Amino acid sequence: MTAFHIYDTTLRDGSQQEGLSLSVQDKLRVARLLDELGVTYIEGGWPGAIPRDTEFFQRAERELRLRHARLAAFGATRRADTAVEDDEQVQALLDSGAGTITIVAKSDIRHVTDALRTTPEENLAMVTDTVGHLREAGREVFVDAEHFFDGFDCDPDYATRVVAAALRAGAAVVVLCDTNGGMLPHRVTEIHAELRERLEADGIRDPQLGAHMHNDTGCAIANSLELVRGGAMHVQGCVNGYGERTGNADLIPVVANLQLKMGRDIVPAAALEDATRIAHAIGEIANMPTQPRAPYTGSSAFAHKAGLHASAIRVDPDLYQHIDPRHIGNDMRMIISDMAGRASIELKGRELGFDLAGSKDLLARLARTVKQREAAGYSYEAADASFAMLLMDEMRGAPSYAQVESWRATSHQFRDGSVESEATVKLKGDGRFGREVTIAEGNGPVHALDSALRTALSRSYPQVLTFELQDFKVRILDSEVGASAITRVLVTTAIPGETFTTVGVGPNMIEASWEALFDAYNYGLYRLELGSI
Repeated sequence: MTAFHIYDTTLRDGSQQEGLSLSVQDKLRVARLLDELGVTYIEGGWPGAIPRDTEFFQRAERELRLRHARLAAFGATRRADTAVEDDEQVQALLDSGAGTITIVAKSDIRHVTDALRTTPEENLAMVTDTVGHLREAGREVFVDAEHFFDGFDCDPDYATRVVAAALRAGAAVVVLCDTNGGMLPHRVTEIHAELRERLEADGIRDPQLGAHMHNDTGCAIANSLELVRGGAMHVQGCVNGYGERTGNADLIPVVANLQLKMGRDIVPAAALEDATRIAHAIGEIANMPTQPRAPYTGSSAFAHKAGLHASAIRVDPDLYQHIDPRHIGNDMRMIISDMAGRASIELKGRELGFDLAGSKDLLARLARTVKQREAAGYSYEAADASFAMLLMDEMRGAPSYAQVESWRATSHQFRDGSVESEATVKLKGDGRFGREVTIAEGNGPVHALDSALRTALSRSYPQVLTFELQDFKVRILDSEVGASAITRVLVTTAIPGETFTTVGVGPNMIEASWEALFDAYNYGLYRLELGSI
């Protein structure tokens, strides 16, 4: 069997996801990251049909220096009743300069007669002519057998004839597509096995077949693995599971499962160890961040919350983890909540740089404090910085760079409908300054408070001017009591080299926001001071 192929179609099929749009520059950046992942092929798009993809191939020839991957251009068979030499779309595929060309072909008889509005024999000729023409031009050719599984269920004889025609014409691989995404693993296995029997009976031995699975039943990864188990040597997918409707098979879990679970040598081990970074980097470029619960690469993929889990993990991390997360470039993370016991707090402290081993009284006190504060509305699951401040406060006193004398925020609406927000912050210094009184305006009371606090601190701590508030989340707790409900605010702040989250709770959004903001500035100054030691 020829070498195994990992074929990424993020730049083409993945881009069909609702809300996802990649510029040519974006596509070039993603292609470089995919090459780092070690994929065999990168499908760059449909030159000739989409101007942006035509430009991508032109620029790729000049600007991309790929170490592992080869670029593939995507297109279709010649049009019905048109000579392949006269088909402009086929010529555009050759003009792209891509050494590998993937063409989509109809393999469901219903699509041939109802969508293409041509005859079954003409469709077979379209496949044969196009593959032969591209092969004569010296190109490697893959054929995506569109709607193959549904087509096989409808008319297995015709679906088999399409695959056989492509292979006989010189296609290096015929890719079996679950275009509607409706297949289940057992049926994929049955159809694949029967197809191989039919092809062998037709004189085609050891056919080179591939998998292209959509995720409408949630089975895209499982279906892909089943085809590989059955002998497929080519798997297509998209990083982060991008794609139309519910997406394509998520390529990184496919690769990780093949390599770490099934013993297949798919990509270099060092490349797989970069997979989490690559998934998140592509998510940022696509403006669709990796889902926290994504298998292998999500921030919650190796996160542990239950105290029972933490007790076991302290003895051996493998007791509650299916792999060492370092194999995929991820890391174990402890979540602190009202479910946390002493083991969870000890491990979380270690994660944050504090050795709490053997401090039974401290751990017990911290566990009680966390449960009490969670009952009052605090949540430390996503607020590591606030937990670190709480931990330090129980150990030796949390760092404080200023004392709050008072603060106030107001909003005033004028007759013309405009609204003005203003905040006053009064601070007492802890040795660095005496007293600061600052007034600031902002787009709303929270922004005004942030501006006043930043200005007051910056006079003695100019590094706070580099702090950036990146995210602000508000949640109303016990919402059935209406406007008197407790409010929880999460603030995510970026400082040079680090991003962290703090939490504040209060009877209103302004008070909760102030607590989260003040903790953010204190923690940020502490982290910068720690880094300078």
